[in-house]
Formats: sequence, structure tokens, C-alpha cells
Amino acid sequence: MKDGLTAGQTYEQTWATTPEMGIRHLGPGVPPVISTPAMIGLMEATCVEFLNPSMDPGEQTVGFHVDVRHLAPTPIGQKVTVKIALREVKDRRFTFAVEAVNEQGTKIGEGVHRRALIKIAQFTGS
Repeated sequence: MKDGLTAGQTYEQTWATTPEMGIRHLGPGVPPVISTPAMIGLMEATCVEFLNPSMDPGEQTVGFHVDVRHLAPTPIGQKVTVKIALREVKDRRFTFAVEAVNEQGTKIGEGVHRRALIKIAQFTGS
């Protein structure tokens, strides 16, 4: 891992919601809104985007903790901006405050996400 990651750094990424992110698993007649797993996926992806430039070849991070509340619905087709703040870097682990806001300015989710640095070869057994 390259130097430079410190607590207090922030990052944000805006994502377009797609039909695959909807709550289709609840059956017909359910409004097309983003599902909780899809929202959490965007939060994780934003953390990965932030961390990737600091990874050395053969390194990556994996999520190991998610504590997120889904606060409000967002129709499929709207954009969602995920804002993250690196709260702690300790022993190859990263703790983030995460927040998602839809294009109407409504906070739709918030919480904590933790990731750990791994050597890909050791993790995959290759």
C-alpha cells in the first residue's frame, strides 16, 4: 500500500440507478425503487474507488463490516451520490462513514463500512 491515506479524507461518487438495482425480488406491483443491497453496493464501490489508487500491484480491499440504515426510497432512474469519509486507518483496516443522497437532496442511507487490505494471491489461494 502506498503512503498517504489518513483519517479525515473524503470522497464522493455519483451513480445512475438502473432497473437491476430495484427491489424486483418483492414481486409484481412494487414501485421501482433502489433496494437496500444495491445502495450498500454503491457505498462499498465508492470506498473501493477511493482506495484503489493507494493499492500496490497485487493488493485489493475486501469489505468485512457493514452497518447501514436505509432511510428513504429513491426511484430507479434517479442519480445517487455516495459520500464517504475515512475515519480510521489501523492495521491494514479502513473505517468509513458512508452516506447516500438522491438527486432531490434526500439522504437515503447512512452508516459505517469497514474494509481490510489483502494480498490477492493469498486471498484466492493462487
